[in-house]
Amino acid sequence: MTTSTLTTVDPTTLEPIGDYPTHTPAQINEILEEAAETAATWKHEPFAARTAVLHRIADLIDDRSAELGALITAEMGKPLAEAAAEVAKCAWNCRHVADHGPIALAATPLSGPDDANVRIEYEPLGVILAIMPWNFPLWQLFRFAAPAIMAGNTVILKHSPNVTGCALAIESIFAEGFGDLRLLSTILVEESIVGAVSDRVIADARVAAVTVTGSTRAGAAVASSAGSALKKSVLELGGSDPFIVLDDADLGTAAMHAVRSRFMCAGQTCIAAKRLIVAESVIADFTHEFLNRVDRITVGDPTEPATDMGPLARPDLVDQIERQVDTSVAMGATVLAGGHRLARTGNFYAPTVLADVTPEMPVYNEETFGPVAALVSASDDDSAVKTANDTEYGLAASIWSRDIDRAVRVGRRIDCGAFYVNSLVASDPRVPFGGVKRSGFGRELGDLGMREFTNTRTVWVSGTTA
Repeated sequence: MTTSTLTTVDPTTLEPIGDYPTHTPAQINEILEEAAETAATWKHEPFAARTAVLHRIADLIDDRSAELGALITAEMGKPLAEAAAEVAKCAWNCRHVADHGPIALAATPLSGPDDANVRIEYEPLGVILAIMPWNFPLWQLFRFAAPAIMAGNTVILKHSPNVTGCALAIESIFAEGFGDLRLLSTILVEESIVGAVSDRVIADARVAAVTVTGSTRAGAAVASSAGSALKKSVLELGGSDPFIVLDDADLGTAAMHAVRSRFMCAGQTCIAAKRLIVAESVIADFTHEFLNRVDRITVGDPTEPATDMGPLARPDLVDQIERQVDTSVAMGATVLAGGHRLARTGNFYAPTVLADVTPEMPVYNEETFGPVAALVSASDDDSAVKTANDTEYGLAASIWSRDIDRAVRVGRRIDCGAFYVNSLVASDPRVPFGGVKRSGFGRELGDLGMREFTNTRTVWVSGTTA
């Protein structure tokens, strides 16, 4: 069967980077078989062996950190400093999971009759299909894969086509460390048939579960396929996270972190501060602080040390942001900064701040996956909460106030998977990560993430203390 080719393109220069032949159905079947065979033996390896594997993976990531960071920057446009931080975070995660996994996955004793030993054991499910996005091409994968592998599973990765080089680099790290032990394998699929191939792989008896990080549309499709096959799915989808500034907040500190949250990775993160909901009594002062910092953002070649923000990853993402901004402005939003493409080669859009934003505008009611901040005024705490919840998403929220108890009260009223007080929203290996509503379900990271792809099995032994 003739294969097609995936071509990666540098979003800064728009020049091709690499061509990669896709896998045939026969090759995908072989990958599935190898993953299933490895899963059948890997599940019986003791924690000490799994820990050693993840420490070895972390060391290999460190050894290749410069190469991996440069590849992230070349394929999706992230500044080198951000790419380096992403690579380092992957190594940290592997080590954290290696060190804490045996504790999180240890059998949990339960109360039972005096003559019975009752406990919960966490048994691996088998082969897990991971459908991953391009914005954090290493981190998104490792934050799921390290806990899944620690739990005794194996992974098949279907990555976004525009970061195919990153996908194969991840696979090569596992191959370098473990040769024929296929703990993680990549399948390369032509974009036009991803849905059909994903459906077939999910339905395959050798696949136990699936996880997807991506758009709500992609998540719904995967969840439907997994549901039809009666298989577990974990979805980490979009977000329209509120960044709430109460009237007693330290405005300078809040503005500084708002800029970082909104414009990191050119605004292409699910947990970015997308709607800045500010108490009306301080919104003028906050806006002044915020704009001063936005004006200092250096946009340019992501390989240059002075660059703060690079291009968007693909031309269609620029088109989408342009539509959302132009439509919102036509509906009455005021452009305070940016609001246009940059006149240079590459997928560049100016850091943009819009005021006078109302609920019917796209920058309010859609996920803005790019460098656009929407300023919304709130008359009081109740108004801030109402605006924060006025979205189909529920990933995370950030609340800023000198009164910690007040900020916590506000946070507890917001529909989200996590809220952070006087701190940026972040995914951290030590705590669970995930959302509610149309931001998905299930959890990654933390102890819950390590148990997510396990069978929580009850063991009841009577007449013995075994």
